[in-house]
Amino acid sequence: MNLEQGKRYGDQAYAFNELVAELSAAFLCAELEITNVPRPDHAQYIQSWLTVLKNDTRAIFTAASLASATVDYLMALQPKALEPERPVGTDAIRPSTPGDSL
Repeated sequence: MNLEQGKRYGDQAYAFNELVAELSAAFLCAELEITNVPRPDHAQYIQSWLTVLKNDTRAIFTAASLASATVDYLMALQPKALEPERPVGTDAIRPSTPGDSL
């Protein structure tokens, strides 16, 4: 993914990249079931994000798509969790309940 590099804090490209990073962090926290508590210094970015969002009505969709791709990439790097083995033949067994038809 090639994002345009911002030249200084607060310019449009920098603000957009920060928005993508913040959304990525939020999506990753949701995926990993981690509570994300905003820090007071996060507020200073909001004004630049609002400028980006006001100037480009599709910016939130683009940023969310890039953030989602970032999380997909990071999650793909993780080893797959192994499911616990079930004893043979237990998948088809379930207790019958009143009203079950044969």
